[in-house]
Amino acid sequence: MKYTLWLAIIFLLFSCQTQAPLEKINILDGEELLSLPTASRIPAEILAKNDIPLAPLDEFLVNGQIADPNTPLNCENCLLQIRRAVTMTLVTPDGEHKLITAAPTVGEALSEFGIQLYAADFVDPPVGTEATDQLTIIYRPSRPLAIRVDGKIVHIRSSAERVGEALLEGGIPLIGLDTSQPSESEPLPVDGQIHIIRIREEIELSQTEIPFETEYIASNELAIDEEKILTAGVPGLIVKRDRVRYENGVETSRISEEERKVRDPSIQIVGYGTQYVSKTAVVDGQEIKYWRSLQVYATSYSPCNSGADRCYPNTASGKTVQHGVIGVIRSWYNEMQGQGVYVPGYGYATIEDIGGGIPGKDWIDLGYTDANYQVWSQWVTIYFLE
Repeated sequence: MKYTLWLAIIFLLFSCQTQAPLEKINILDGEELLSLPTASRIPAEILAKNDIPLAPLDEFLVNGQIADPNTPLNCENCLLQIRRAVTMTLVTPDGEHKLITAAPTVGEALSEFGIQLYAADFVDPPVGTEATDQLTIIYRPSRPLAIRVDGKIVHIRSSAERVGEALLEGGIPLIGLDTSQPSESEPLPVDGQIHIIRIREEIELSQTEIPFETEYIASNELAIDEEKILTAGVPGLIVKRDRVRYENGVETSRISEEERKVRDPSIQIVGYGTQYVSKTAVVDGQEIKYWRSLQVYATSYSPCNSGADRCYPNTASGKTVQHGVIGVIRSWYNEMQGQGVYVPGYGYATIEDIGGGIPGKDWIDLGYTDANYQVWSQWVTIYFLE
């Protein structure tokens, strides 16, 4: 920069003067400005006559342009300049190198050395710095990198030593839980491929209900077979907290961190009717009074048609098996032995016998004599008479 400033000042001074016969010549030797008498127009003779040596690697310039010192001058107010070669040390990843150059700046010196510079290269001091003797230059070339991120590939150059530094230089920093392959602390990969994995974690809350229990109580305010919720049950509640990890939008792990019961279930109270209410219906063309009706599955039997290994003429109550007696399961018999009923298509009867029943069904067995036995296997409505 100093050379350029001197050159500009002197060139302006001389360009403003009226051309005159060549009697003196101005020579800028390094930082020293000399004004020497001369009668020669050959720079080499002028330098020799004034004992100014010109080393092989020094640069000789006329009015700022590199010139051959043996070529005669064709200008009246010429400014001769000698840029003295300096020795600098170049430190690269390959080792140290000695640079002997007359280049005015660090960047030009590196170009002379055969180094093609990129904007992303690391050069310290910067390329515009004046080249001076014993200067040490640290140079780290940039490398092309392909960064796979957010579903696309971004190409950059970087002279960083570590992956994390390269990502910062490229404007693609790792954020939060993000990671990279190779990791940000590792050297740049040989193949130049870097994969960024976007990572996020979310807390998910889920609820699970605890079923409530139901308690039945008798209510004389409700008719037989009626039910009513007296106190509604409330299910309990368990809240579960999961930490879910996503990598590039895909769930990769789920860790249960906490499970807590936030509410206990409350029992549901249901009243069932115990009040006998008289009802009237017309069945098979006749009016009957009853207090209860049920859908039951009806079968039939007779003394010798009961599925047993021999004939049984009597019922559990001691009555003869015939039309007008029916069998039921033991629990019904214990509660309703002797109860009058009406079965459509069969007629009036009383509960007098015990049978095995059919699992999962309310069941009755219609009695007959062997002489008038009829087969039943169907659903019917049984009316329990007053």
